[in-house]
Amino acid sequence: MKKFLIVMITKLITGILRLLGKNAGNLPGNLALKWDKSIFEYFKITGKVIAVTGTNGKTMTNNCISQILKENGKKVISNLQGNNMETGILSVLIKNSNLAGKVNCDYLVFETDESYVPVLYKRIPLDCLVVLNFFRDQLDRNGEMETLILKIQKFLQTYSGNLILNADDPNVSRLSKANPENSNIFFYSVDKCGESTKELHEAAEGTYCPVCRTKLQYEYYQYAHVGKFECPECHYGKVNIYQLLTQIDVENGTFKIGDNLYKSQYDSLYAFYDLAAATAVAKLYQIPEESVKQTIEKFVLNNGRLEKLVVKNNNTTINLAKNPTGVNVSLRFLRRDQNPKELLFVLNDNIPDGKDVSWIWDIDFEKLESVERIITAGLRSYDIAIRIKTAGYPTQKIIPCMSIKEAVKKLYETQNAKYVIANYTAIQTTRKEILEYKASSEK
Repeated sequence: MKKFLIVMITKLITGILRLLGKNAGNLPGNLALKWDKSIFEYFKITGKVIAVTGTNGKTMTNNCISQILKENGKKVISNLQGNNMETGILSVLIKNSNLAGKVNCDYLVFETDESYVPVLYKRIPLDCLVVLNFFRDQLDRNGEMETLILKIQKFLQTYSGNLILNADDPNVSRLSKANPENSNIFFYSVDKCGESTKELHEAAEGTYCPVCRTKLQYEYYQYAHVGKFECPECHYGKVNIYQLLTQIDVENGTFKIGDNLYKSQYDSLYAFYDLAAATAVAKLYQIPEESVKQTIEKFVLNNGRLEKLVVKNNNTTINLAKNPTGVNVSLRFLRRDQNPKELLFVLNDNIPDGKDVSWIWDIDFEKLESVERIITAGLRSYDIAIRIKTAGYPTQKIIPCMSIKEAVKKLYETQNAKYVIANYTAIQTTRKEILEYKASSEK
């Protein structure tokens, strides 16, 4: 009766919040968990649960999987707006259950914060876990990357469900060894392409074999420590690939799976890894390939993840980047564009971002080319401005702003391509200011 009342009250609160124009992301789950720590036990899930975790790319992969399944006629419940911790996922269950706690669907697809995988999926029956990558991120909340990996590895020791792993990340691939009795392990990979490099160009977290500690040998790097690797001693890294993207044309957004040519809306190698993971899930659940191709062709996230806009005749690319790897990959777009361009970098240090912003010193600002101005904003506007200055960029071309609104106005004072990078709590505010500026300039 107590759990029934909690669900009834939190569903009522959800309805009120929606009437007020709020999305009720975490509050219902926060209240329910506060009132009853065992509230997850009340829900009866009929569909298969797919969880997507990893440092970067969770939202894109999660939402792509959800759309693939929906386009194929499946009933899907998902946390498409993020809210990927315990309370956010509980809120999704509350919103989509009846008062008896029954959640009726074909699939539940949950983007899941890495640290909450062991917590949540001891309570929710998990059919498939997708692990994308591991990079240093939010050190004051998560600790070192190894801490997170070991938590997930411990959970996987007793997990025998489907496990989809990025074969090109040595920190992810190692999870295949957590439970030797689990035969439901599937690897995905992205083949060598024009953006692959022989040498390492960015900060890397996976240079040594996790099995025998020998230095890994790379045939090529895609970005950071992601690439084609193998241990020369124990041959760690040599696996059977379940889903392989080949014939990559990053700038045109095309790739092949088998003999089938796919066209995507994205011109990013980074995004291709997310698409590889999503199509691996589709293959595992036997979604017809023609349906998958059609979904990939029109799939666009449009929430600040590699989002493209035209503002006052300026081509604008907005991207979330919350750690050195994410920023360094975003800066590849600037280097690819040989024309004059400008950058807006927005950096916050709210609790969800991590208060420690020392990671900005691992960003590769030294290789900026044809960047006419850099505007900085956010709570740590001057920190990022100083970091850019120490990289040798001309001081007179760095413009720190006290507000994002002011920064956006400054950005569009000139006519050039615009690139916008913002971290976690800054991205939606920055996007909102750009969209408002766009609307006002078109009146």
